Amino acid sequence: MPDCIGVKFDNGPKLHYVEAPPTPPEVGTRCVVTTRRGLEVAIVRTALRSEGHPSGHYVRDAQHDDIDAYERLKGRAEDLTWLLRARSRQAGADIKVVASEFTLDESVLVVSYTAEGQAPLRVMAQEVMRHTSARLEFVNVGPRDQARMLGTLGVCGTGSCSSTWLQSFSAVSIRMARDQQLPLNPEKITGPCGRLMCCLQYEHEMYRELLKGMPKKGTKACHEASGICGRVVKLNALSQRVDLRTDEGSHHEFPASEVRRLHGGG
Repeated sequence: MPDCIGVKFDNGPKLHYVEAPPTPPEVGTRCVVTTRRGLEVAIVRTALRSEGHPSGHYVRDAQHDDIDAYERLKGRAEDLTWLLRARSRQAGADIKVVASEFTLDESVLVVSYTAEGQAPLRVMAQEVMRHTSARLEFVNVGPRDQARMLGTLGVCGTGSCSSTWLQSFSAVSIRMARDQQLPLNPEKITGPCGRLMCCLQYEHEMYRELLKGMPKKGTKACHEASGICGRVVKLNALSQRVDLRTDEGSHHEFPASEVRRLHGGG
């Protein structure tokens, strides 16, 4: 396996591994790499390591001319993004232009967008071709990729996981919220991307372990010492306590170890 270094582009935190030069650059160095798109500017984020499938090659440390060209093209791409957004609004098209990115040699322009239906890509291409001769590449991205590229704030008050450090998106289910006794209110458990928050999965395995042996919510159970019986209406996995509601409507809280489920009463 070739020796590689991990580099990060400006469109998100994801690391891409490229083949390293004989003398690897230091972490934090701005460099020029070649990928399937062409030449791109990146930042070195890891030391040397072996990778089976590198996504590109290290070319050189970024020079002043490279940085100047990168900043100039970044500004041009931003102008084209706003132009496409304005044109799509005028046309009433159901499309959102997320970002545009030039390669360092200005040979390719990548336009990231999202659309519910058929996107008017031909019309967009004709608009862009008036301003650049670069080859156009349209990429339809999902909601979480939008958050990664644009940068968003999470409910914790800091940058969202997808835009600051998350390397891949794992499946998140509503069951994770149920196991953690979170309110099933979309406003409470969805992130800025409109999908279930990625952080629901971080502690889910711990909650699954804590819930083992506890009666399930909705079943009937009895407190051994007092003989009080009722339906389980709430589980507190962290404190290992169970809330019972009796048929008369009163609520009682007991340690889970002292509560036994009534078989056949679920």
